Amino acid sequence: METLDQQMRQKWWNEIQDALLNEQIDQFRAEFLELHPYDQAQIFLEQSKEIRLLIYTYLSPDEMAEVLENIDYEDINSILTEMDPRFASQILGEMATDDAVDVLNALDKNEVASFLTIMDKESAEEIKDLLHYEEKTAGSIMTTEFVAVRASMAIREAMLHLRKEAPEAETIYYIYVIDGEKHLVGVISLRDLIIAEEDWVIRDVMSDRIVAAQASEDQEDVARMMRDYDLLALPVVDFQNHLLGIITVDDIIDVMEEEASEDYSKLAGVSDKETPNMNALEAAKKRLPWLLILLFLGLFTASLIGRFEETLDKVAILAIFIPLIAGMAGNTGTQALAVAVRSIATGDSEKDGISKLLLREAGTGFITGTCSGIVITIVIYVWKGSIYLGILVGISIMLTLIVATLAGAFIPLLMHKMKIDPAVASGPFITTINDIISILIYFGMATTFMDFLIKTS
Repeated sequence: METLDQQMRQKWWNEIQDALLNEQIDQFRAEFLELHPYDQAQIFLEQSKEIRLLIYTYLSPDEMAEVLENIDYEDINSILTEMDPRFASQILGEMATDDAVDVLNALDKNEVASFLTIMDKESAEEIKDLLHYEEKTAGSIMTTEFVAVRASMAIREAMLHLRKEAPEAETIYYIYVIDGEKHLVGVISLRDLIIAEEDWVIRDVMSDRIVAAQASEDQEDVARMMRDYDLLALPVVDFQNHLLGIITVDDIIDVMEEEASEDYSKLAGVSDKETPNMNALEAAKKRLPWLLILLFLGLFTASLIGRFEETLDKVAILAIFIPLIAGMAGNTGTQALAVAVRSIATGDSEKDGISKLLLREAGTGFITGTCSGIVITIVIYVWKGSIYLGILVGISIMLTLIVATLAGAFIPLLMHKMKIDPAVASGPFITTINDIISILIYFGMATTFMDFLIKTS
């Protein structure tokens, strides 16, 4: 069933398409440009290549830039290849610098060089400056389109400067204050600038308590900083405190979505570079390395069970409970893993301390393990009539859940300390590791108390 948005979009497109196909350029432009850029982008993406080629002839580079800024970078790359290269380079030049850099970072180096060569010199230089920064750092996601004023300026002069620079700036909610050597010395909000007396000086009304990010800082840390301080924009500086650019809240929303998607993919044991547009072969290539690693870990688990073949021969009923214990270990480990990764991502592990998190997870594992052990002991005694078998499985589950919970929390914390992405400690890895732990505990105890099991079997 179509939603209201889908129905409205279809109605808009029918009107736009009629004007487009009938070569009524003025009507098409009036209808299309009246829409929000997001709706323009969604309607644009639904069209065939032939229709898109027609749209390119009716829209200017800056109008197309606004459309493309609302499209995923993966889709933009394929769209650029169907355009005339000169038109494509003009669009990139009109896009916000940080958005153009994100697009170019996903292209082949030869394509990037080609676009930069065709592009106008000023835009190309701005983009080149940002392309030098390492991916996923503050420098790579900042924009150089901001408003800065001198601390010695009068409010009247600053307002004139703001009116001049505002059309090209990405945001004007914050105006940054610099000294003669372009060091960041303060910030003033648009509100404070408007209500200040015209003859006042900027340094008298600015705030010198500045929250700023280093250009080399990780984008995830930048997102956390903007969240904690409720900022709409964050200045980016170099090691000498020169103002290089700003990061706006819309870019941080993209970063948060990207990081969440990447962590979710890693937790599932899937490459974060996998996209819905990939065919089956490409997707299989991305997933196969993970699966082969897990396959060999699974073979190790199987060989471990083989070492307890004699125990299984004597008490075959033990085999029934292997999936139960391994499954419980995997589930509780994955729960602890999710809590630990989230704690690391939000910075809670740094605030509360690692020992506090591990202590809490150990307590959680003990409580859940004890309760589960008691329940399964009673169930097995009623079902199989063997109190010793019930106690064995119950204690095994209790110990397994305690160890698995600790492992699920400890491994990502350890990886984080070693400067490795904790999401790499993905669900499948934790599950496999906990399978090994649970089997060692289960069969170790079964072998130790073999005499009691044989007497009651």
